[in-house]
Amino acid sequence: MKWIVITQPQAFEHEAEYIAKLLSCGVDYIHLRKPDMAVGEFESLLQSIPESLHPRLTLHDHFSLAESYRVGGLHLNSRQSTLPDSFHGRVSRSCHSLEEVVRWRDGVEYLFLSPIFDSISKRGYSSAFTPSQMQEASAKGLIDKKVIALGGVRLENIPSLRQLGFGGVAQIGDIWQRIDDESYLREIRQAL
Repeated sequence: MKWIVITQPQAFEHEAEYIAKLLSCGVDYIHLRKPDMAVGEFESLLQSIPESLHPRLTLHDHFSLAESYRVGGLHLNSRQSTLPDSFHGRVSRSCHSLEEVVRWRDGVEYLFLSPIFDSISKRGYSSAFTPSQMQEASAKGLIDKKVIALGGVRLENIPSLRQLGFGGVAQIGDIWQRIDDESYLREIRQAL
């Protein structure tokens, strides 16, 4: 299973070092999601991340920086819904319903489906799917290696996501709350 971490929307001290740490602990991709960050500040963050790690970064914002910083991926969402003509890397997309998964699965490497569980990082953002809906979607082949579970993902629910057939997990709240717990990071990598 893929392990993806999405940044917190706000910048914080030593963020680039934490991004490098996560990638060294086995995270496959880091999604830089900074919806309110000015392009200059966003570019400074990119510059502070070792260039060798840029292919494992995916931008949610400021797509104009993708080529000059040789980032590996771009993520389509409501703010950024069009790819630059010159981009030829990984493409991902956010989905909030199974209908969107069906609609958008062609033309992307993977899709986020959320919220699978109650969100940790967004208060009041509850699961959009019942366990029976998830089982039915799995049985129909709607959940497969191309669909990444997002929303409330913790170590203890990874086994059930694997059984449903998800291609990976994406984390925000849980991972950033436990970023200094290296044994926890190793446990997640092993669970995947």
